[in-house]
Amino acid sequence: MASGEPRAKKLRLSDEKKEKKTPEKKTPEKKTPEKKTPEKKTPEKTSESSRKTPTKLGPNSLFGMGNPLLDISAVVDKDFLEKYGLKPNDQILAEDKHKALFEEIVKKFKVEYHAGGATQNSIKIAQWMIQEPHKVCTFFGCIGEDKFGEILKQKAEEAHVDAHYYEQTEEATGTCAACITGDNRSLVANLAAANCYKKDKHLDLKENWKLVEKAKVYYIAGFFLTVSLESILKVAKHASDNNKLFTLNLSAPFISQFFKDALMEVMPYVDVLFGNETEAATFSKEQGFQTEDIEEIAKKAEALPKVNKKRPRIVVFTQGKDGTIMAKGGDKVETFPVLKIDQKDIVDTNGAGDAFVGGFLSELVQDKELEQCVKAGHYAANIIIRRAGCTFPEKPDFH
Repeated sequence: MASGEPRAKKLRLSDEKKEKKTPEKKTPEKKTPEKKTPEKKTPEKTSESSRKTPTKLGPNSLFGMGNPLLDISAVVDKDFLEKYGLKPNDQILAEDKHKALFEEIVKKFKVEYHAGGATQNSIKIAQWMIQEPHKVCTFFGCIGEDKFGEILKQKAEEAHVDAHYYEQTEEATGTCAACITGDNRSLVANLAAANCYKKDKHLDLKENWKLVEKAKVYYIAGFFLTVSLESILKVAKHASDNNKLFTLNLSAPFISQFFKDALMEVMPYVDVLFGNETEAATFSKEQGFQTEDIEEIAKKAEALPKVNKKRPRIVVFTQGKDGTIMAKGGDKVETFPVLKIDQKDIVDTNGAGDAFVGGFLSELVQDKELEQCVKAGHYAANIIIRRAGCTFPEKPDFH
């Protein structure tokens, strides 16, 4: 689904920590060492950061493919949820009984429109974190030739993402209703055009496949497993064959439950697996891991069969306000505390999970340490939950 397909997660940061970050602004070491004699700069500091900074980011280094949706957000009442059989905090695909919901929410409540879709959100956030150069991030997905499709194209342009949509006339651009009650978000995605992505009509085209080949990191949310498994496998195999990084998100419990076979067909190619605590628990149950312990689940997911043996799998599970878990290689599991935030500062947790992934990927594509990737994820999520929709200020303040 969108941010729409999201992942309402309350990742939290503290203002004190934010203050701690500001002084780091003053360390111009990152810029100076590039051309100036690095020997003169204390090697201890320079070697760490400059070893990572040199990764020159070219256009199309980070590739995403998924369901582009226009998010329609509104604060609704309990009666509205009950009428359409919705749980207060959930994400589902629209069925026939939900068709009228999309019209009623616009007529009855005050709505806001945002460009959404889980993968598109993460790619947009990654580009925002990177800033320059523009179009480091590529996005593929399917839209309709309509007004909502034009809005999505315009939003991608504004976010400096190199979006190449497959446009067709059979279905309208997909939408996702975010039905808000208090802190809860019930997400109903009507994939429509997003469901019409075709490998042969878009991904296989020479000019499009060239963009795939240019990337070194790939990200696809699990939601896309419901749309085009063959497209995912083509990209995943390319990444594996060329020792590039392929990353995937569990996305929602229903993916592990009802698209288990497709998920496990892709899993051997996954270098980094993302998810939250609820998705991890469902994945464990469906895989017969016989544990509810999130660290054990991460270890078992990390140990699943893998094609590219040169890279051990990394598993990253967020847990809302609790620490983010990372398993990488053998028995090693680390926990990274998230930073606190006042409840009163939380505006909208919709898209926080997508933001975490976007922040993480923005550092991963620059070959940064994994700890730095997690920190960037926490930072991005913190910014997003202070605002409505998956939106952000003009520039990040992450160091």
